Amino acid sequence: MPSYDEDLLDRLREALAQEPGLSERAMFGGVALMLDGNMCVGVMKDGGLMVRFSQEAGDAALSERHAREMDFTGRSMKGWVIIDEPGYRKSADLERWVARAVGYVRTLPPKGSAGRR
Repeated sequence: MPSYDEDLLDRLREALAQEPGLSERAMFGGVALMLDGNMCVGVMKDGGLMVRFSQEAGDAALSERHAREMDFTGRSMKGWVIIDEPGYRKSADLERWVARAVGYVRTLPPKGSAGRR
């Protein structure tokens, strides 16, 4: 049984279903959803929605409710933010976070055939 929120993962899959180049990869004890090989959003093993931003947008997102720093090694991962469950409970909130991540990730060059569906 996975240690991450499977319902959230299903919601993310649905939100990204129409995006070309969608793949998934197990990482950080959870699952990352990738677009053209670039990590976009994910489900964390200890709870929370992982969202990718530019470094500047990520810093700004940290001031929003339910957002916290992504930190695995004692150092902040710039451009990555964890959103706690109250911040994505409503569909509109989840869609807003996903759209922001997609908007940034689509500015990045594709990476080979990394990831798998």
